Amino acid sequence: MSHLQRSFAKAKLAGLPFEPPLPSNTFLEEDEAEDQLKSLPESTADDDSSSASSASSASSTGTIKPSPSKHLFARPKGSSAGKRPLDPLPWSDFFKQEFYLENRRPTETITHHIYITPPSAKGPLFVTHHGAGSTGLSFALFASELFKALPHAGVLSLDARGHGETSIKLSEAPANDDVLDLSLQTLSLDLVDVILLIQKKMAWSELPDLVFVGHSLGGAVTTDVAMSGKLGRAVLGYAVLDVVEGSAIDALQSMQSYLSTRPKSFPSLASGIEWHLRSRTIRNTTSARISVPSLLRQDLRPSSPSNASSPWTWHTDLTATQPFWQGWFVGLSEKFLNARGGKLLLLAGTDRLDKELMIGQMQGKYQLQVFPEAGHFIHEDQAEKTAMVLADFYRRNDRSALVLPPKVGAMVLKKM
Repeated sequence: MSHLQRSFAKAKLAGLPFEPPLPSNTFLEEDEAEDQLKSLPESTADDDSSSASSASSASSTGTIKPSPSKHLFARPKGSSAGKRPLDPLPWSDFFKQEFYLENRRPTETITHHIYITPPSAKGPLFVTHHGAGSTGLSFALFASELFKALPHAGVLSLDARGHGETSIKLSEAPANDDVLDLSLQTLSLDLVDVILLIQKKMAWSELPDLVFVGHSLGGAVTTDVAMSGKLGRAVLGYAVLDVVEGSAIDALQSMQSYLSTRPKSFPSLASGIEWHLRSRTIRNTTSARISVPSLLRQDLRPSSPSNASSPWTWHTDLTATQPFWQGWFVGLSEKFLNARGGKLLLLAGTDRLDKELMIGQMQGKYQLQVFPEAGHFIHEDQAEKTAMVLADFYRRNDRSALVLPPKVGAMVLKKM
């Protein structure tokens, strides 16, 4: 560099503000910032885009050099980051009405507990039936998503006998006090009665188009009702969620072992919700917050100093329902394929198909949808996707949208 160039550079540098040298631990701070970035908790989002968005975020942050003076990745003191809210959600956020419908029979009086949002403008009524051990609130999040896709649709979701807030008063003591009648025939009769009772309650001159949606045991019940023809042409179609005859019967052999691994009680509703999420029984936090509290009841013991210290136990004793397990699912595949109406089968994996259903699928007898990212509770884990599939299923089977061509005779007369 010439003398002239050095003089020019000194003159320019003299006009710049003075900056102290970086401290010796600067690079250590940068390393700590990167370590904090790596140790951030995983996303707790339940939607399908969470993994994709996390991957894109990771790739972009890898090119950013955080400022040593601004701790961008430092966790704020007292922050609850990474913790999901586990407080229960009210049913009124998902349904418009709740009813207790009394049904008198010669041997019993059953009070059916239901949630309903009635259809409007001649919209369809989706009638949902939960599986063993669940309640009508299992379909709460699904219902809210369905209303977005079909604003005029309604949803009726019931608590089956022995579940939720449905209660029974027997006219006389049963032969076995420990066994509640949960046979498929009785559950199917209950479902038909609930639909007729709500028709009377809502003063409908005729039933709206009905779309049955049944999960697990509920799928067996709704298929049985569709096969019986007791509701005539009102049944537009039926959807069965994650249950087929072959795999269901095979799974019964290990059911008692599974039930023995479940906690017998929880210290709070929040801990019950947390267990369902940690065990991945339910994989959607919002759905767990609305459905799980209805599965538990507080065991109020006289010895407890306060209700707050009383444990929460299972509302339904699934072990006691074992005498009915086989009868729920035997003949399910045949009824599903032969009942009148549109047919939809939603599964969490194709390995659940038995031979009869595989043949029926190849013959185009029903629609099959698979959600491999969901667990057994498809409608809770993937509520939005389930609602979208069922909305499309209704549109495909909607009789009011079917325009038939005029008869040949009428066309001839018109020309004359």
